[in-house]
Amino acid sequence: MKHARGHAFRVPVRCTECCRQKGFVYLAEADLARAAAFLGMTAAAFERRYVYRTRHRMRLRMPRYSLCPFLRPDGCSIHPAKPTQCRIFPFWPELVEARREWNKTARWCPGIGKGPLIRIEIARAQAQEMRQAYPALY
Repeated sequence: MKHARGHAFRVPVRCTECCRQKGFVYLAEADLARAAAFLGMTAAAFERRYVYRTRHRMRLRMPRYSLCPFLRPDGCSIHPAKPTQCRIFPFWPELVEARREWNKTARWCPGIGKGPLIRIEIARAQAQEMRQAYPALY
């Protein structure tokens, strides 16, 4: 992988290892609407069932014995409508912009360094999309 000053990253097209890591899945309003529509639910019904909202943020509720309510043995059950945070990983700003953080993530992410080459401009554009979707995080 060539990083920040380089030209490309390698990552897999579809992997769920990041879904198995502890942490939160944050949602933007667009994420909530997209997932609800995919499941054939209203946004309000989706929120009541799957979302924990605070004054400044929204995130998926995490089931007691699972890391994500949509993770199944065969992968993400809402893959076509998954949240921006999930769709963009590993091109989060903090990973794209800091080689050390990218390398730290690569220790547990089996896909980093594999798969097709992704041009740095595309990775940076996705990192920017992440900033726009979740301004409270950045």
